Amino acid sequence: MVATDLKALVLYGPNLNLTGFREPDLYGKKPLEDIDAELREEAEKLGIELRILQSNHEGVLIDTIQENRKWANAIIINPGALTHYSIALRDALSSVRLPVFEVHLSNIYAREEFRHHSVISPISVGCIVGCGGYGFILALQAVRNLIAEVV
Repeated sequence: MVATDLKALVLYGPNLNLTGFREPDLYGKKPLEDIDAELREEAEKLGIELRILQSNHEGVLIDTIQENRKWANAIIINPGALTHYSIALRDALSSVRLPVFEVHLSNIYAREEFRHHSVISPISVGCIVGCGGYGFILALQAVRNLIAEVV
């Protein structure tokens, strides 16, 4: 497989649409639109096709995962607060049998204790935390370097 055959679904969960505005000390000052633009630029360099969606609704995220199960080679996701309790989201990610990369703008392990537990991490290839928007670039590079070898 050549890199241009790689396809990644990028999903942002609840409240990530407010990135750049919401608690910039934790989540950074860069708006989600700028993170998306940088991600698209990196994807083009790496030869990876992207589909990107942000939703505040768990069901929309689950539907999108299921709808893209045959299109994508990998999923990059920041589930937002759903990270800590959404068994339905975890089941959807697990059921499509695609490599999952979990990304968090802030370091969830250096925050409130209720944020320390992720129901998504055990089914993820990797988890990137605390790198701001750059964490999505790192996940995209991981897709290129880890997934291209096995797809």
